[in-house]
Amino acid sequence: MPAPIRLRELIRTIRTARTQAEEREMIQKECAAIRSSFREEDNTYRCRNVAKLLYMHMLGYPAHFGQLECLKLIASQKFTDKRIGYLGAMLLLDERQDVHLLMTNCIKNDLNHSTQYVQGLALCTLGCMGSSEMCRDLAGEVEKLLKTSNSYLRKKVPHSHLAHIHSLQRSVSQVISLKFVSRPANLHSFYITCVLHTSVVLLTEMCERSPDMLLHFRKLVPQLVRILKNLIMSGYSPEHDVSGISDPFLQVRILRLLRILGRSDDDSSEAMNDILAQVATNTETSKNVGNAILYETVLTIMDIKSESGLRVLAINILGRFLLNNDKNIRYVALTSLLKTVQTDHNAVQRHRSTIVDCLKDLDVSIKRRAMELSFALVNGNNIRGMMKELLYFLDSCDPEFKADCASGVFLAAEKYAPSKRWHIDTIMRVLTTAGSYVRDDSVPNLIQLITNSVEMHAYTVQRLYKALLDDISQQPLVQVSSWCIGEYGDLLVSGQCEEEEPIQVTEDEVLDVLEGLLVSNLSTPVTRGYSLTAIMKLSTRFSSVNRIKKVVSIYGSSIDVELQQRAVEYNALFKKYDHMRPALLERMPIMEKTASNGPTEIMQTNGETEPSVPDTKHLPLVTQPANQANDLLDLLGGNDVMPVIQTTLPTKPASAGGELLDLLGDLSLSGGPTVVPAPAPSVPVSQPPFLLDGLSSQPLFNDTSAAIPPMTAYSKNGLKIEFTFERANPNPNIAVITIHATNTTEADMTEFVFQAAVPKTFQLQLLSPSSNIVPALNQGSVTQVIRVLNPQKQQLRMRVKLTYTHKGSPVQDLAEVNNFPPQSWQ
Repeated sequence: MPAPIRLRELIRTIRTARTQAEEREMIQKECAAIRSSFREEDNTYRCRNVAKLLYMHMLGYPAHFGQLECLKLIASQKFTDKRIGYLGAMLLLDERQDVHLLMTNCIKNDLNHSTQYVQGLALCTLGCMGSSEMCRDLAGEVEKLLKTSNSYLRKKVPHSHLAHIHSLQRSVSQVISLKFVSRPANLHSFYITCVLHTSVVLLTEMCERSPDMLLHFRKLVPQLVRILKNLIMSGYSPEHDVSGISDPFLQVRILRLLRILGRSDDDSSEAMNDILAQVATNTETSKNVGNAILYETVLTIMDIKSESGLRVLAINILGRFLLNNDKNIRYVALTSLLKTVQTDHNAVQRHRSTIVDCLKDLDVSIKRRAMELSFALVNGNNIRGMMKELLYFLDSCDPEFKADCASGVFLAAEKYAPSKRWHIDTIMRVLTTAGSYVRDDSVPNLIQLITNSVEMHAYTVQRLYKALLDDISQQPLVQVSSWCIGEYGDLLVSGQCEEEEPIQVTEDEVLDVLEGLLVSNLSTPVTRGYSLTAIMKLSTRFSSVNRIKKVVSIYGSSIDVELQQRAVEYNALFKKYDHMRPALLERMPIMEKTASNGPTEIMQTNGETEPSVPDTKHLPLVTQPANQANDLLDLLGGNDVMPVIQTTLPTKPASAGGELLDLLGDLSLSGGPTVVPAPAPSVPVSQPPFLLDGLSSQPLFNDTSAAIPPMTAYSKNGLKIEFTFERANPNPNIAVITIHATNTTEADMTEFVFQAAVPKTFQLQLLSPSSNIVPALNQGSVTQVIRVLNPQKQQLRMRVKLTYTHKGSPVQDLAEVNNFPPQSWQ
């Protein structure tokens, strides 16, 4: 065969290609020639062919067929062949391919070679692509080279460190042996920057991956402090100087290692406080190199147990970063301040004005970080000023920020509002500015706020009416306005507002606005429902009843099913139940929050009521709130669901019938608490016999449980729920189900709550559980009794809702149980 062309000629030929297709044709032709040469075992030109193959690999063409040829070159005795072979191995091989294991013996021989240059090649290759197996097998040879006095090999020591780092990153615990522990500790005496740099990198990897190594190397803190001090105080060094700073890469690595060594250790933190203060005050900030060192210094100060003055200095450095023209530095500063604002709130507050100015930045990433940090800085003292800035930002920000900003304003206003009027004004400002971007729960939350602010009703309805006249495109604002006008329309017409000058408006004008919402193309179906309901409520507050009747009757034939249903029901009120209309449409009472923060807060867990103050022993029994039990209304996905309200822990004998709850809401049990207050006085009804069966003096259950097999209702994430069945005596229509909750995980499941829902053809009673903690590792179980009345003998269907806390994280899950054994319901 003719001699193949040289690499230089191949490069020149490829560069003459005018199109990509022409280049591919040249590459394919040359690859075919190289393959033919490999098949003929041409040792003369193997080195040249592999070099050309590596160039093709760099251009992005496949060159995997040259892997074995690289191994043959490594095994050659010629230095030129070894050099190309090792270079090819580093480019074409990695630890994911089994071929690289074949070169382990060659590297071992070359590490023991008499020529220092061959040893250097082997070290470089091992540091570049050495796998965990190779590093383990060659650890002895590398250790010998660590002790060498050869200056050339000492400069190659970093490559051996890279090999250790390479293996440490793959969690090779065998490599971390005592013989390597002492070596990095002594490398600080080598005044070769590359050696020192890679030694610090190796120490960092070992300390991050092994707690034992972390404890062992904490004794190096004084030496690292001394090295860092020498770098700061040393004069100009042209070899390692970057923008007037001596070896910034080594400084950053040392600071990172100090951060790991000083974390959660008082002595190590104390030893490095002075040098950190020196670095923070003496480093030049005019260059990006100095800013990198300062940023690493700040991270180290914040992560160790540093002095309070040093932490303030670190936050001030981040504050100076916010004034930098470089966007990356400003973003890094905002991110770091966001992480430290909870622990050093007062220090970060000093830079509040600079942070707020970042809201005007053109960069979207900086805007988002500044917005998040601004909300983190809001407190009771600066709520007015911060909300003014954030509302201005909400007016001018991009749509992608409006949802998060509106949510943040809602939360901050709810937590720190100085007055109810300010709170209402702020929420209305948000709805006016970004009403289409607010959360779904903003409307009911604002309605609850307005309802509970009795003295602000006239002011609020007047403000909302004005806002409605100006803009009806913000649907949440329109919905709240419609609701308020329906509730407090009489206050609007009478002009009773004292907070500001009342407006003069007539009943017809108010009705015109609401009717306009019904026909507006901007109104959603939900908004139309609010408007129609508001018009209906005004029938008891205004004198224009005939006009309201006409509007309601028109929508009785609406194509919108929801609107049609409302109109039909309202028409029925006018025609058949007009005597009940004033009572049904009276103003809403003050809405109680689900959970309060008062001194007599009632903590509810799994149906149990526990006062947060331990001395309140004589509080009456409190049942679970209706809205909490009604969370199960959605479980079966329809309107035929019977919600279940759990009973309290029994404190009286079982014969006290008042302890049982009326699950349908149409029965009144004497002697017990009212579960859901009715809007009108209830008529006493005799107690249902199925509720009293279990309270008689007869045995509660008969002996038929053996005929009903148990079943597993739920098994997920270590929690298992089993049902066992019994028949109540004497009523055979009642199935008594006992749940047994067990936990196979290694941690207890606390705050365990089991809830259930069944169709309306059934009646269900959920008694108190044995505990609200499911012990770990099946060391116990939680039991709870469910009583189900099934008079029609239909197949039982049930949806359950499970909530608990596991390893500090709340868990909630829904499940459907349909496979009840026939004996349990027949």
